[in-house]
Amino acid sequence: MHTPTTYANLSRRGALRLLGLTTLGAAAAACAPSSGGSAGGDRDADHFTFTAWSLNEAAQKDAVQAIVDAYAKSGNVKIETAAYPYNDFLNQLVLKLRGGDVTGAIQLDVAWLGAVASMGRLADLGPQAAKGGYTDVALSGGKYQGKQYGLPWTTGSIGLIANTELLGKAGVKDLPTTIEEFEEALRAVGRLGGGVVPYAASTKPAQLKDILPWIQTFGGTLVQDGRPTLDDDASVEAVAWYKKLYDQKLIAPDVDRFDARALFAQGKAAFYDDAPIAKGVIAKQARDPRLVERIEPLSRPVVKSGDTPRAFLWGHLIIVVDGEGATKAADFAARTTSDTATAVDFFGKVAMPPSTTAALASPQVKNDAFAADWAEKITKTAAPSPFWQYAGAAQIDTAIAQQVQAALVGQAKPKDAMAKAVEAVKPLLK
Repeated sequence: MHTPTTYANLSRRGALRLLGLTTLGAAAAACAPSSGGSAGGDRDADHFTFTAWSLNEAAQKDAVQAIVDAYAKSGNVKIETAAYPYNDFLNQLVLKLRGGDVTGAIQLDVAWLGAVASMGRLADLGPQAAKGGYTDVALSGGKYQGKQYGLPWTTGSIGLIANTELLGKAGVKDLPTTIEEFEEALRAVGRLGGGVVPYAASTKPAQLKDILPWIQTFGGTLVQDGRPTLDDDASVEAVAWYKKLYDQKLIAPDVDRFDARALFAQGKAAFYDDAPIAKGVIAKQARDPRLVERIEPLSRPVVKSGDTPRAFLWGHLIIVVDGEGATKAADFAARTTSDTATAVDFFGKVAMPPSTTAALASPQVKNDAFAADWAEKITKTAAPSPFWQYAGAAQIDTAIAQQVQAALVGQAKPKDAMAKAVEAVKPLLK
């Protein structure tokens, strides 16, 4: 869900874990020292290293390298680059941070900030953030324990996409805005038959964390005062609702993001969850090339009209290690993420939504109807997952997914499953 925080390399299955942390990375971060302080060296050195998985991605390597080269030339700075594949990036980063073997600027998935910032090696980028013109939503993804450790490079969200043509065939004239309307739409699509899955929701454990914004939709808080609240009435109600959709065959078993994309591209699903990369994915995979013109993002349906639609952030940051070359690296991070011309040019090349008000208001971005709709309908009210603040975020997601899966297949009642989820998550909230 490509790397999860990029719009390129869309075929890579490992990218489906766009909001997760690898177990090794989470464990290593949890064991890492938490004290702050510089990694040593000359903070004002005229050289630094930029480490990024995007430099390992053929579809965007050139665009990123162009940004690096332009900054090095304009600032008379030497920039070394390093790249690791996305699937191994967090593990490599955590191990090198523990050993003091990495400095400079680093690309980071928004879901990884807690695991990395908890190590106490990052520079506070609050001064750069204050004058960057970033949206409040974008800034929220780079904060850890009240400090701005990451500058938002690209900011989107995970939300629902609809096949308006399929909905029209089912007699659904308007996109649903409430849970009741959503269920009615799903049942209408279900009556079409022909192997259509009304909602290609994630039901495989690898992507079952998609249920978390639904839990929030029903009023669940997920975490409160450092305690998991997955067993509260709202959470249980949300899981019971998800199981109802499952039992009524309005969602299907054994579906992850990869499967959902395939179903949607074949015209076999009316709704599914994805990031703004959805348009590019569908354009490449669609059986009918006209399908891309008939998809539309929609705000997550709410329990009652007037509720705020829920969504998790999606995107990536640039962080800076507090050590050798940190001053120039921080300036590079600020220029790359907040300079309007740079951000708009990058959007034009790789279709990644920028993170500043000025760039979002530029004609090139505003005239992209799909991107503009997504920003207004989904990203506008998106927020980080409350679990991202913990080094064991991936383990937390896995523990919850296992219990939700048990409820879906009838191995446990929703109430019992979520009580077990709480017990599994408690020791991970450290």
